[in-house]
Amino acid sequence: MRSCNKTYTITEYSGFTRGAAAYGYQALPEKTFDALEAFILANIADTETEAIELLSLSARRSIGKIITARNYVGLITMTDGTVIEILPKITGGNITEEDTKRIFLEMLKTLNDVTFKDFNVSHLHTDRLSLLEIFIKMFLDEITVLTKQGLKSAYTPVESNERFYKGKLLASQNIKYNLVSKERFFLHYDDFNINRPENRLIKSTLRFLLKATSDGRNRLYASRLLTFFDGVDYSASYDADLSKCFVDRSMNHYHKALSWCRVFLRGNSFTAFAGSEVALALLFPMEKVFESFVAAKFRKHIGKGINLRTQDTRYSLFDSPNRAFALRPDIVLEFDGHTVVLDTKWKLLSDNARNSGISQSDMYQMYAYSKKYEADCIILVYPHTDAVSKNDIRYASDDNVKVDVSFVDLRNVDDSISKLLSEVSKVF
Repeated sequence: MRSCNKTYTITEYSGFTRGAAAYGYQALPEKTFDALEAFILANIADTETEAIELLSLSARRSIGKIITARNYVGLITMTDGTVIEILPKITGGNITEEDTKRIFLEMLKTLNDVTFKDFNVSHLHTDRLSLLEIFIKMFLDEITVLTKQGLKSAYTPVESNERFYKGKLLASQNIKYNLVSKERFFLHYDDFNINRPENRLIKSTLRFLLKATSDGRNRLYASRLLTFFDGVDYSASYDADLSKCFVDRSMNHYHKALSWCRVFLRGNSFTAFAGSEVALALLFPMEKVFESFVAAKFRKHIGKGINLRTQDTRYSLFDSPNRAFALRPDIVLEFDGHTVVLDTKWKLLSDNARNSGISQSDMYQMYAYSKKYEADCIILVYPHTDAVSKNDIRYASDDNVKVDVSFVDLRNVDDSISKLLSEVSKVF
């Protein structure tokens, strides 16, 4: 992949036009637009990632084709080195692109994925680096730690024509190669060296990133780290080498590095994407990221004696046949016979929309939660937006179902969660 040092950044619900800029849309070069369009079309049939969720393709009179970002954020790196960066739409105050990246990275840390757990966002230079370069730097930092702890060696099977006898003689090959050269032996033996699958994957990832990066510091960093792998081959098959990786107690320090290798070499984030024009697609559904982030903050702030369940599966809408239509609320809080159910929704509400933009299907879902859990209160949690004038909205039915709508300000999430818990504690 050849780096062309070009990054295009948009936020959710923004988009690109083909060749020429139009009001509200950013222009992509025709070749890049066509490659991105091919990527969208290649993923239409994917049952887990429908095109309308990932990126939408449409056309408007006088503008032409438009590609619009939906609820997936992250980055797409094309084979020519072009980087498409999609950031979450976070509102409130004079929030900058740097603030948005910092908040998004903090949210990624809460995912159930070892790759993103421990990085220090404050040291990642979000003002200078794109998301791709930030992820590359995080991997390089991890490999630096690994090399300081020492690269692990292993016994590797070797078949070679040697001057000195060791291991096992391979008779047929020996006759074939040494019928005249009697001073040599064609042997099979085990050699103890660092050319093991884990190190081959790391070296291959370093080579891939050396071509992908357009940041001079990252390029220098990757080049220096490659010198530690001089005795290691590049991986001939990523899948084969990944299948041979077994991280036992002696290899614990490889765990995170190998997680990064899977991310870069396979493009793994939440979903595997198709598309020959795409070198790397790291895209995250913001619905899941927001859900994970809010749950993690509740765990941090929750008081003693309150039981917290996430993705609870105890109930279904119907008990037969086979517990049909499973219910799965994001968070359930229980204390002393009281129950509060919370569900997160990654959507920006607005006073100008019907019912503020709250969907009728979501309310049906909340009604079902209330009945099945016999909940004291149901809370729908949305990200804060300046487009809604009220801080809290309450709906109540004549059969005693109460649904509160609350907002989490991602610029100051701890205060928002503390305030929300204070309201919840009144139920208990």
